[in-house]
Amino acid sequence: MAGGRSIDLREATEGDLPAIRAILAAHGNDGPIVFGDVVGPYLRHLFRRGRSIVAVDGEDVVGFGATIDAGASVHLADLFVRADRLGQGIGRPLLDAVFSGADRRSTFASDDPRAMPLYVRAGMRPWWASLYVEGPAEGLPADPAGISTREASPAELAAIEREWSGHDRPDDWEHWARQNEADSFAVLLDGEVVGVANARARQASPLRALNRLVVHPDAGVDPLPVTLAAIRRGARDRTVLVTVQGPSPVLRPLLEHGFRIADRDQYMASEPDLIDPARLIPNPGML
Repeated sequence: MAGGRSIDLREATEGDLPAIRAILAAHGNDGPIVFGDVVGPYLRHLFRRGRSIVAVDGEDVVGFGATIDAGASVHLADLFVRADRLGQGIGRPLLDAVFSGADRRSTFASDDPRAMPLYVRAGMRPWWASLYVEGPAEGLPADPAGISTREASPAELAAIEREWSGHDRPDDWEHWARQNEADSFAVLLDGEVVGVANARARQASPLRALNRLVVHPDAGVDPLPVTLAAIRRGARDRTVLVTVQGPSPVLRPLLEHGFRIADRDQYMASEPDLIDPARLIPNPGML
């Protein structure tokens, strides 16, 4: 029961997409299509790859939640309740359903004080700010000697990440490679791969986004030049958006070279060491 009315939970289906997208749009998480639809393929990927649940009141979808197994954790991709049904006890059962059975949990949650207690009660703690930083890549310093990039297939990038971390994510790399104006590539140091990355066009603006970057875990590999090289390539001479974790060493150089903090979320997790914030530019929905 929620607000005195019976709410049912069930697996999300393709037919729920319009209602889910309307809920996302009302919360500012879906918008006009400028450079190709991103949200529709993303939701369909969550349906196939993760656990996606809708809360329904009769025939009406009033909430949506989804998680995906990102290897390091089961990651909360989305949790939204229809605006007119907020505060009616819908979010907590949705969260319990999508996290069912998961011990290692994470999310890039809204830092809205009304939402955070829900995630804390679900076993996660706030660790640092996750910052959406955007700016012109042409203002960045040139790559140092030995740093270069090259195109790479999703299969190669998935295999490299699996070798580094043990996390097997070929379907996710394939999904990212199919996004609009996608660029899947590796960053090299003296010919050896030290970073795997994907960049894409944004849906609702002319910006590009560094969609995800994983830097080699070896302590001898400095993540800063690897990250800057990936940002420069991902931008393609346009303004680029990067999801920078608060402790990352790349934050200060970006701000010093004309980038700005456009928005922020809160990284929350059940454990403090699920990710290395210096060596990951995450995909906020899929870690």
